[in-house]
Amino acid sequence: MAGQIPQRFIDDLLGRVDVVEVVGERVQLKKAGRNFSGLCPFHQEKSPSFTVSADKQFYHCFGCGAHGNALRFLMEYDKLPFPEAVEQLAGRLGLDVPREGADDPRAQQREKKRKEGVNLLEVAGSFYRERLKMQEGQSAQRYLQGRGLSPEVIATYGIGYAPGGWEALKQHLSAKGISEPVQVEYGLLIHREDTGRTYDRFRDRVMFPIRDLRGRTLGFGGRVMGDEQPKYLNSPETPVFHKGRELYGLYEARQASSKLEQLVIVEGYMDVVALAQYGIHNAVATLGTATTEDHLSRLFRLVSRVVFCFDGDRAGRQAASRALETALPQMIDGREARFLFLPEGDDPDSLVRREGSEAFQDRVTCAMPLSEFLFEQAAQGRDLNMVEGRERFASQVLEALNKVPDGMLKSLLLESLAKRSGLTQTQLQGLLDKRVAASAPKESAQWEPVDEPSLSLPVESAGHKPTSRSRRQGTAPRALSVVSRIVQVLLHEPRLVEVLPESLDWLPEESEEAPLCRDLIALLRAGRYRSPQVVLAHFQGSQEGQVLAELAQRELLIPKAARETELLGLVKHLVDKRRRRSPQEEYDALLALEREGQKLDKAQRQRLAELMMELIQHR
Repeated sequence: MAGQIPQRFIDDLLGRVDVVEVVGERVQLKKAGRNFSGLCPFHQEKSPSFTVSADKQFYHCFGCGAHGNALRFLMEYDKLPFPEAVEQLAGRLGLDVPREGADDPRAQQREKKRKEGVNLLEVAGSFYRERLKMQEGQSAQRYLQGRGLSPEVIATYGIGYAPGGWEALKQHLSAKGISEPVQVEYGLLIHREDTGRTYDRFRDRVMFPIRDLRGRTLGFGGRVMGDEQPKYLNSPETPVFHKGRELYGLYEARQASSKLEQLVIVEGYMDVVALAQYGIHNAVATLGTATTEDHLSRLFRLVSRVVFCFDGDRAGRQAASRALETALPQMIDGREARFLFLPEGDDPDSLVRREGSEAFQDRVTCAMPLSEFLFEQAAQGRDLNMVEGRERFASQVLEALNKVPDGMLKSLLLESLAKRSGLTQTQLQGLLDKRVAASAPKESAQWEPVDEPSLSLPVESAGHKPTSRSRRQGTAPRALSVVSRIVQVLLHEPRLVEVLPESLDWLPEESEEAPLCRDLIALLRAGRYRSPQVVLAHFQGSQEGQVLAELAQRELLIPKAARETELLGLVKHLVDKRRRRSPQEEYDALLALEREGQKLDKAQRQRLAELMMELIQHR
């Protein structure tokens, strides 16, 4: 079909993308041995039964059965159609998605629009940078010089200038053949519904490009040079820009150091670049919004410590309280959050200029730990010498602890609360357990995680999947058949298909797993599939894909060096078994399958006919 995405591109994409990174940006994950675990985003549960495998590039929920690769996750979680999910994954790697059928005018039009959108923001960024150097950008140059920014910092952050005219950027982009609807779609033009007029969104402002981790421009922030309002103007939500997910300065921070240990969250663009001017390159800023869970998930995947930087006034304290609420669910063991409150009337820009880089770094080092800020907030306005004051203090802290993931930090906070409130840890744990039980959805209590999915390939292949009841009771996985074990080894080690006999006579046709095994071998022999995640992607969405997904999730308890010997031993076992079995037994086994409603495939039907003729000849 014209316009399709080539399968070879999808295979390569899945081989290069990291499913842990994709899932981890949307689900809070914790290292669990070789895998990662967390609460399933596809059903309500209170105990983690959702795992992500970095080795197999695959996710699976033992509770609801959701499973798949990075592409499937984006489609299910972000509710994206297949082409858009591919586009998003490709965008993470800076790849353009090829399309087959380029002679189709409709495909050509779609491809043209897509390329316009990808290139548009980069062209706009170049336009702003060039205008800063021109005569019309002199006011912006003086403003930036007045803020103490060097040409090097201006260049590093790609700062530019949006001219004061109504259509300067519009005319520039239109001359390059970029249509106005695309300019509107990507937030560079404003369209007035009442008049139908379009004009530049950013006018007479210093422009700060907002970049993703690969340095691609996603949007802009514009700052006025006087007292006009609004002081800052950001790009609106677009197909590539989401305020609640992106952070200004993150790309530049990673470019400055490949071994970041902590990141400081400040409020504005100028705070980020002013700190960079003084040699502090690990600051990022939210884009006119409060810090979100998406922000923190992204940051904690890069560093183990995040420092929130706020003004010391009442508004700053309120913002810090909101940040604390957002941070609590993210605080798995190994992560650290701190709170830095600046002197009233100061922001990072003014403070670093007055005190210097070393003094500001000292303030960051001495920032208040999350635990201290939590207890300070709970104690505010309460007399802890009174029983009532301690009760309300303890209740507020317990409410916060209810949001903290189980782990060492939670235990230590509970221990500290016991010392401060006068209650025992046992009493507090009991109260906390009651809160957890009260806040948990009733249906989520039914689901209990198990080490491995209940798997019975013959039953599932007949269309009878394990019930949620058996999953909840945590029944141990039943032993795999010999053919299923062969499929499992090939799934984990696709290269071993080369050691199998050319003929598949050894494969018992009466086995329900035989069709899947045969299809898998044919696929691997085609030469294009050499990793488990790509194999799973090929079968995705099918019944066979579900069986393979569960096999992939089961740990292969065979040393890598012994897997070839194991595979050949399994095949030899089947060969020997077939030699010992009479034609009548094989014929009866195939007939039994057919009587049970199992539809025989072509090879099985052919074998049945051969056995029938053989038996007739011997009668």
